[in-house]
Amino acid sequence: MVDVLKSGERNVDERAVAKALNRRALLTKSVLVAGAWSAGAGFDAAKAAQSMERAFDGNTNVVLAHGAWADGSSWSKVIVGLKAKGVKAWAAPLPLTSLADDIAALDRTLARVDGPIILAGHAYAGAVIAGTRSEKVKGLVYVTALAPDEGETVADVFYRAKPDPKAPKLAPDDHGLIWFPEEAFAGAFAPNATAEERVVLAAVQRPIAVHCIGVKVARPLWRDRPTWFLVAEEDRMIPRETQLFMAERMNAHVHAVSADHTPIISSPGVVVDIILDAVRESAKASRG
Repeated sequence: MVDVLKSGERNVDERAVAKALNRRALLTKSVLVAGAWSAGAGFDAAKAAQSMERAFDGNTNVVLAHGAWADGSSWSKVIVGLKAKGVKAWAAPLPLTSLADDIAALDRTLARVDGPIILAGHAYAGAVIAGTRSEKVKGLVYVTALAPDEGETVADVFYRAKPDPKAPKLAPDDHGLIWFPEEAFAGAFAPNATAEERVVLAAVQRPIAVHCIGVKVARPLWRDRPTWFLVAEEDRMIPRETQLFMAERMNAHVHAVSADHTPIISSPGVVVDIILDAVRESAKASRG
């Protein structure tokens, strides 16, 4: 009887050890798989990335234009997101000294890029991207951007609707430059960004000259190219109704997101998606 009990105990012990070893093996395998994914070493992940790159063929580039009180780094999350999808992006440095200067600076960047281009602009830069005449540009993406029509100024559309109560009052300094109040980055410009991001935005801001917003524009490129418009529904700088007015006027493909004035920072994934939509449609059109 004692021998039978010992034999049964051994069988139970052996089963417990086997289960423990199986659990350990599964855990080890899970850790290795997770590690491979986190390191980007997964074979399937590499195949998927290669497949995505082939889907875009590397033919269409994206050029990004920043708005007032910002610089090219404001697009950093979007640039990285596009790169992950196999799309090369360039950020055009705009001096913000006059609309003509900004268009010329954009054209210099476009000249450096080979192949067809999808051009995206944020805020004030909507007027800039519409000012180029480059044949490389196959589509325009407006990210809560201003789109004055021929004979209008940037200020005309910016002040078209009653401003949000939290939007700051803006005025030029003695040099004709308009700076953005530091406290208004949290209240109106980028309330959904992190505190650290707002500190950087305020520190690197570039003032915009009066000459950028008070000049009547020529025939905008959006009248001759397909357009996409991302409406930021919580924007405290450019009211939603103004965005919809401009988007409908240009007959744009409209997307909407519950975001502040800077979805390129607070909702970069949505911005990447709408740009990729433009890239895909451009590629289809080129294939006929």
